[in-house]
Amino acid sequence: MAAPMCGEGACLAAGKLPRGGARWPLCGHTKRAWPTLLAMKRDLEAITDTGGVKFFVDFEASRGNFVTDVDGNTLLDLYSHIASLPIGYNNPHMLAVFQDPKNLSLLAHRPALGNAPPAGWAQRLSQTLLSVAPKGLAHVQTMMCGSCANENAFKAAFIAAQEKKRHGAAHSQLELDSCMVNQAPGSPGLKILGFHGAFHGRLFGCLSTTHSKAIHKLDIPAFDWPIARFPALKYPLEQNTEANTKEEAECLSEVEVILKGDDDIKGLIVEPIQAEGGDNHASPAFFRGLQAVCEKHEVAFIVDEVQTGGGAAGRFWAHEAWDLPSPPDFVTFSKKMQIAGYYCKEKYIPTHAYRVFNTWMGDPVRLLQLEAVLKCVEEYRLIENAQVTGEYMKAGVEALAASYPGKVCNVRGQGTLLAFDAPTTTDRDALILALRMRGVDIPSCGDRTIRCRPGLFFTPQHGKMFLDALEAVIVSHFCLVKP
Repeated sequence: MAAPMCGEGACLAAGKLPRGGARWPLCGHTKRAWPTLLAMKRDLEAITDTGGVKFFVDFEASRGNFVTDVDGNTLLDLYSHIASLPIGYNNPHMLAVFQDPKNLSLLAHRPALGNAPPAGWAQRLSQTLLSVAPKGLAHVQTMMCGSCANENAFKAAFIAAQEKKRHGAAHSQLELDSCMVNQAPGSPGLKILGFHGAFHGRLFGCLSTTHSKAIHKLDIPAFDWPIARFPALKYPLEQNTEANTKEEAECLSEVEVILKGDDDIKGLIVEPIQAEGGDNHASPAFFRGLQAVCEKHEVAFIVDEVQTGGGAAGRFWAHEAWDLPSPPDFVTFSKKMQIAGYYCKEKYIPTHAYRVFNTWMGDPVRLLQLEAVLKCVEEYRLIENAQVTGEYMKAGVEALAASYPGKVCNVRGQGTLLAFDAPTTTDRDALILALRMRGVDIPSCGDRTIRCRPGLFFTPQHGKMFLDALEAVIVSHFCLVKP
């Protein structure tokens, strides 16, 4: 199945430079030796935490969908820097951003956007972030990262709720005085409802709605905010319709009970795919039900598209698949968008200055990068490519699940945001290590899940390379015979 691109787009997707550039390999390779990595890690761990460092990247040597480390190992990249590298390594469109003399002033000066934005800032926002805004949301607030996008969406929801409660009246002196000592009524006990399995970031508010891995939360004080159960669907979906419908109905009922019993809940946050929690999915009907319950109880419906936004889901925004009757109250973003922030309805814009604020409020350079990304998305039909490639990869993994029952299971995905489970955590970790030895870098999540997070130029050709490597490591690890 051919990807819907041609010319320079096809060259970039194949991992080579267009216009006479050097060709890059269509398969990864490793030397199984990392002397430079080990030396660099020793140097780095003397001055900072290196617990999460896998390898050091040679960015000059990396191209397209292939990442090369400092020891010369080249890997097919299905990790993409935690799903944040949208158009691959050394994409000419991205490099041109930093080579264009017209961009020098923004590269040289990082402004305090909330106080002194650069000339033409409204036009730049309109041409980039607002050009791909979720339908019905015409307001955007830029931020620094996904965590602060979610954190400030929480704040905006709380501020709007309290302003509505005052019926337009000014803050009381008691509110002003009490908030300075962290007491009510100025610091009210408002809450955000989250879900088991969710990940929304590592700031205090976000961490209180994050429930995916204990190590993220251990030793950190948390708000006593409510948690609801997220559906645990059974696969294949078509063989478990009745059970999954019942599961989602029970989860919706639980949300209803929680909201009905606590007037202090002013927001509900949910991911279209619970990424860190195990790539957990739910049906469009479930999310429509969530929105309806939120509207019923006057609770802000916050959709966290930090990992799913930007096209990899086969739509620019994953929540577009839900066919909502009205837009969410908030949609947060980061990662593939290069800049972070949130879209919101007009009623969530604070009436006073400095309520949602920090020094930088984002970074204009990241908006320049987003311009390059959006140009590629449109010119090379990358959303359609994600659909085609995702279908190809999902069919391939499902075929492996059929050939090796019990070794690959629960295949699921939207676009190239594909995932499947191994029998155990130990098996999952061994498969990921074996894939890396075969030249494929791919991440894990949840207890036993392997997830795909490639860039937008990832094609069926790259998908076949991954599937071939995956089958090889399955056969080797489980001591099977290839059918």
